[in-house]
Amino acid sequence: MRDVAVIEDPAVAAAALDPIRSRLLAELATPGSAAGLAARVGLPRQKVNYHLRALEAKGLVEVAEERRHGGLTERVLQATAASYIVFPHALGKRALASRYLIALAGRMLREVAALDPREDTLGLDAEIKFASPDARAAFAQELTETVTHLVSKYHDDGGKPHRFVVAAHPIQQETEQ
Repeated sequence: MRDVAVIEDPAVAAAALDPIRSRLLAELATPGSAAGLAARVGLPRQKVNYHLRALEAKGLVEVAEERRHGGLTERVLQATAASYIVFPHALGKRALASRYLIALAGRMLREVAALDPREDTLGLDAEIKFASPDARAAFAQELTETVTHLVSKYHDDGGKPHRFVVAAHPIQQETEQ
C-alpha cells in the first residue's frame, strides 16, 4: 500500500467520492472481505461487494489475499493507498466537486464525533477572494502541490494517524435587510 495516491482521472475521482465507496476505502486501510466490511458498515454483503468491484476496477483497491473455504474463495481486499489526494482538474464538474466536499465533511464529522474529547485537534479557516477563475485554479494547483509535498514529508507509517482536510467553497452572501 502506498502512503499517498494522487487521483487525476475524473472517473476515478467519482468512484472514490461516492459516499459509500469513500467509507469502504477508509475501512480498507486494513484489509477486509466483503462479508467483514458489510458487518462493519451495516450494509448487505452483496451491496458492499458491488461497490468493492467498482473500486477495484478503478484501481483504488486491490486483492491482499485469497482464502479458500471449501469450494469458495474469499477475497480479502485493501486500499491501494493510505490517503488519496484528488487533483482539482479531476473535479471539473461542480456536482462532483460538491459531492466530494460533502463526503469529506461527513467523514470528518463521523471521525471527530468518535474522538475522546481530550484528543488534540487542529482547525484552520480563512476567507479568500479570487480575482478571476484563473487565479482560483492557480491557487488550487499550488495548494495541492504544497499539501502533497507536506503529507509526503511528514507521513510516518509508525506514527499516530491524523486526517487532514482542506476545503474551499463559495460563500453565500447574506442579503442586507
